[in-house]
Amino acid sequence: MSTIERREREKQQKRSQIIDAAEKLFFEKGYANTSMDEVAEEAEFSKGALYLYFKDKEDLYLAINYRGLLILKELFEKAFKKGHNGLDKARKIGEAYLLFSQDYPNYYRAMHYYESTQIDFKISETSARQCEELGQQVLGIVAQAIQAGIDDGSIRKDIDPMNTAIVLWAHSTGMISIMSLRGEHLKEQHSLDLMGIMKLSLDMMSKSLQS
Repeated sequence: MSTIERREREKQQKRSQIIDAAEKLFFEKGYANTSMDEVAEEAEFSKGALYLYFKDKEDLYLAINYRGLLILKELFEKAFKKGHNGLDKARKIGEAYLLFSQDYPNYYRAMHYYESTQIDFKISETSARQCEELGQQVLGIVAQAIQAGIDDGSIRKDIDPMNTAIVLWAHSTGMISIMSLRGEHLKEQHSLDLMGIMKLSLDMMSKSLQS
C-alpha cells in the first residue's frame, strides 16, 4: 500500500469515527440538542478537526442521512428483484419504504430533514451533494420498476416513469409522516387501523398505475 493510499484510508477511518459519534448523539438527543463540541468530545477529536471533514453540523447530519440512503437503496434493490412484474415491483418498493421508516426511524427522520430543508446541492465535496446523487439512484430504482411495468403491460403506458416515481415518493413520504406524527391521535379519535391505512394507500397507488 502506497503512502497516499494509506493516508486516504486513515482519512476515511477518521471521517467514519466522527459520523459514528455524531450518529450516537443525534439519535439519542436529537439534531437540535447536539452541539459540535459534544460530537468532538464523543469522537475524541478537537472541534477544529471536525471542520477538516465537515463544513458544519448540517453537513455532518447529512452524512448520517447518506448512510440511511444506502440502506434504503439496498432495500429497494431487493424489492425490485422480488416483484414478478413491473406493477408488483413498484408495490414491493412501496412496502420496503414503509418498513424502512419503521425499522430505521432515526435514519428516516434524518431523511425527512434532508427532504424538507432548503439545501445547496451545487457545492461539491459536501454530504448534501453525495445525498443528492445517491437519492437520484434510489429514485431511479422506482422509475425502473415503472418502466418495467410499462414494458410488460402491467402499468399504463401514458405516464412518464421518472415523473411517476417522484409522485409516488411524495405521496408515500406524506402518508408515512402523517402516520408518524398524528397516527396515535387518529387511532384514538377514529379507531383507525394504522397499518390498514398504509395498505389502503399502497392499494390506491397500485390501482392508479394499473393498465
